[in-house]
Amino acid sequence: MIISIASGKGGTGKTTVATNLALSIGDCQLLDCDVEEPNSHIFIKPQIVESRPVGLPVPQIDLEKCTYCGRCAEVCEFSAIAVINKNVLTFPELCHGCGACSSLCPEDAITEVDRKIGVLEIGKSGKIDFLHGILEISEAMSPPLIKAVKEAASKNGITLIDVPPGTSCPVIEAIKGSDYCILVTEPTPFGLNDLMLAVEMLRVLEVPFGVVVNRSDVGDDKTDEYCDKEGIPILLKIPMDRELAVSYSKGTPLVTARPEWKATFVELLEDVKKRMVQG
Repeated sequence: MIISIASGKGGTGKTTVATNLALSIGDCQLLDCDVEEPNSHIFIKPQIVESRPVGLPVPQIDLEKCTYCGRCAEVCEFSAIAVINKNVLTFPELCHGCGACSSLCPEDAITEVDRKIGVLEIGKSGKIDFLHGILEISEAMSPPLIKAVKEAASKNGITLIDVPPGTSCPVIEAIKGSDYCILVTEPTPFGLNDLMLAVEMLRVLEVPFGVVVNRSDVGDDKTDEYCDKEGIPILLKIPMDRELAVSYSKGTPLVTARPEWKATFVELLEDVKKRMVQG
């Protein structure tokens, strides 16, 4: 069972939900796919046992074979290759590693070499198996690293995925293949606007979902009204609590600061399981 925890915007508390859910379940797998700024490890505190580089295949031109026909530039959808007179320019940062240029080169003048885009780290915290990706500084291509994190994960048991914020390509790559998605929002105009975008995305992906409202006693009732109108279940509400906010700022999980919340997150998991069975 794969449950992704997402949000339409950053700062709503999806890492709070993901990490506390993992700590409450115990025997599970947590993947931090917010590779541009992973922070689940701050709360899970895993012992990292393996670290491996993740690369993206980019073209390397053999100029002795190249006839400068321009076929590679024609088939590249991302303008990562340009042929100008007797010169072939490659732009690795634009390359998506699709392999079209090397496959379709009539002179077999293109080979692929790995360009490092980040690091995959694997660790353990109690019974929690932990994986996350760390994207290289200034690197813009995060979906391949997210894919690498997911591929390295076990296919057994309960897997929780801490998804990047927003609704763009990295988010879709992280959520893809999930059995259920928990959307974390806050009852503010910005939170509602971005929740609506996330709902549209999940409906296109055909992934069932429910909502957790964080800082539920701040803002207005428009989030509740929207969910009621759209038939979206509100799975849990987490009130604003200064003590919890202070604990969070110190890297202390909610269920550590308030152990009674562990039962609430276990109930959240059971609720999700029932909704998955009901379809």
